[in-house]
Amino acid sequence: MASTSTTNRAMSANTAIVPAMERKLKNSVSFWTALQNIFTFAYRTLIKTIRNPETLMDVTIMPIMFTLVFTFLFGSSVSGSVSEYLPIIIPGILIQTFLTSCSAVGVQMREDMEKSITNRFKSMPIARIAPLAGALVADILRFTIAGIVIFTMGEILGYRPEAGILAVAASILFMTLIAWCLSWLFSFVALSVRSVTAASTTGMLIMFPLCFLSNAFVPVEALPGALKFFAEHINPVSKAVSAVRQILSSGTVGIDFWMALASIFVVLVIFVPLTLKVYMRKE
Repeated sequence: MASTSTTNRAMSANTAIVPAMERKLKNSVSFWTALQNIFTFAYRTLIKTIRNPETLMDVTIMPIMFTLVFTFLFGSSVSGSVSEYLPIIIPGILIQTFLTSCSAVGVQMREDMEKSITNRFKSMPIARIAPLAGALVADILRFTIAGIVIFTMGEILGYRPEAGILAVAASILFMTLIAWCLSWLFSFVALSVRSVTAASTTGMLIMFPLCFLSNAFVPVEALPGALKFFAEHINPVSKAVSAVRQILSSGTVGIDFWMALASIFVVLVIFVPLTLKVYMRKE
C-alpha cells in the first residue's frame, strides 16, 4: 500500500494539469474520418431499407404505374403513337421518380428528428454533416433501382435507345447526380418545417412544379408566356430532361447538359450549408 501511494504521488508530481482554457481541443474531424462517418450512416440507411422493403415502392411500383398511365394517356395526343412518345416520356418518368425519392429522404430525416435520434448523433464525436450526407449517399441505390426499373419498362413497351446501353447507364448516372443535388433542397425544406406531415406536403408542393412545369411529359410551346419562360429558362428539370433525351438519341451532350450541371451546382452550394445549419439548430 505504501509503495502504491508513493507511486501515485510521484505520477501526480510529474503530470502537469493543463488548465481548461489552455487545452487544445479539436472542433472538427479529418476528411477521412468524415468520409468514414458518412459511409457508416449510409450503411445505417441501407439496413433500414432492407428491413422495411415497402419503402422501395416509390422506386419500383410507382414508376411502372406512371409509365403505363402517361404513355397510353398522352402517347397518341402528344406524339401520334405510343412508340413515338416513349423517347419523350421515359426521361420524364425518370426525373419524376427521382424527385419523388428526394422528397422521401427529407421526410425520413424529419422522422429521425421527431424521434430525437438526431440529438444522439449531435452528441457523438462525428462529422456534423455525416447523418445528412450518409442518408443522401444511400439514396443513390434507390436512384439506381428506379433507373433500371424504368428502362426495363420502356424495353417491354418497345423503347430502344438509339445510342445503346452505355447511353442508358450514362443517363441514369447523370440523373442520379441531378437528383442527389436536389435532395439537399428537399432536405432543407423538410428540416425547416414542424412535422413529418408538413415535410411530406411541402416536398410534394416543390416536386409538382418542377416536374409538370417542364418539358418532361409534354412540349412547353402551348404554355402561357410566364409559365413557358419558367419551363424553358429557369426550371433545371427541363434542361436535365433535354440533356438525357440527347444522350439517349445520339450519345452526345450539348448546352442543356452543361446548363443543368450549372443549375444543380448552384443548388448544392446554397443548400448544403443551409441544410447543415438548420439541422444543427433543431432540437
